[in-house]
Amino acid sequence: MIGNYPLHLMILVLLWGYIYTSWSLMGRLGMVSFGHGAFMGIGAYTVVMMWNHLGVSPWIGLPAALAVAAAVAVVIAYPCFRFKIVGHYFALVTLALSEVTRLLIIALRDQTGGSLGATPNGALTEGTTVALGALQFSSKWVWLGVVAAFWLFGLWVWRAVDRGMSRLALQAISEDEEAAASIGIHVTRAKLRVTLVSALMTCVGGVLYAQYQLYVNPDTVSGIAISLQMVFGVIAGGMFVMLGPTVGAAFTLLLAEGLRLAFGNRYPALDTTIYGAMLVLFIIFMPKGILGAALDAWRRGSRGKRA
Repeated sequence: MIGNYPLHLMILVLLWGYIYTSWSLMGRLGMVSFGHGAFMGIGAYTVVMMWNHLGVSPWIGLPAALAVAAAVAVVIAYPCFRFKIVGHYFALVTLALSEVTRLLIIALRDQTGGSLGATPNGALTEGTTVALGALQFSSKWVWLGVVAAFWLFGLWVWRAVDRGMSRLALQAISEDEEAAASIGIHVTRAKLRVTLVSALMTCVGGVLYAQYQLYVNPDTVSGIAISLQMVFGVIAGGMFVMLGPTVGAAFTLLLAEGLRLAFGNRYPALDTTIYGAMLVLFIIFMPKGILGAALDAWRRGSRGKRA
């Protein structure tokens, strides 16, 4: 039998793999966002606060969280796409969004618990293992099945986007927006569509994270650190390979666990600093990521054997 800790790590790898896959829908098509920590935080906190303060089931809180995430995505992304704010400038706008969301959660401490975080009200009474209405399960095997289902859904969406006409349109847009518009591509609509899909999937990831961990904190579900973790994970694993974000999730999780075991809490923000440094190194020396580089090496080896 698999122990609880390895099972816990498997759940987190699949959960972060789903979240990273959600981010890669935009990142691989030239739209580098540092604001996805905001959408994850919106999902986590909306559901938990509605459950704690209003007694509203997470199944009802989820559509509300998706509506808020969609509204924020449109308010931020539409002006950027409409007025051609791209590249580094778009990254800076989304970076501000992520940090503003974190600071807003902290400022609303009476409702959110501030920097101390919040715990969803427990619905599992003694002898109860499942509280479906509260989306709480005591068995990690149940959570593994739930998270695995969403992870497979994320891969399906990635594949659908990759094989659809929208990918070709967005690739053309990333090369030259004016040229893409001149051949009939509606630039703003195409970019906004994939942004909404990516933001909503990330929002769902935040809901799953909050309900699984039964604890939310502004530093663990929102802010620059979480957004940077997503970017680093996808680039490290392989942005242009379907399973690359999942490989990146396994890599970042093992790195974080290794740092925690080695240094504990003695060096605050050490993991974020290492993520930033390694992000630069991966971009320079391994731009295709771990899985992308491994596949390239395997193809070269196969061609060499045939030759």
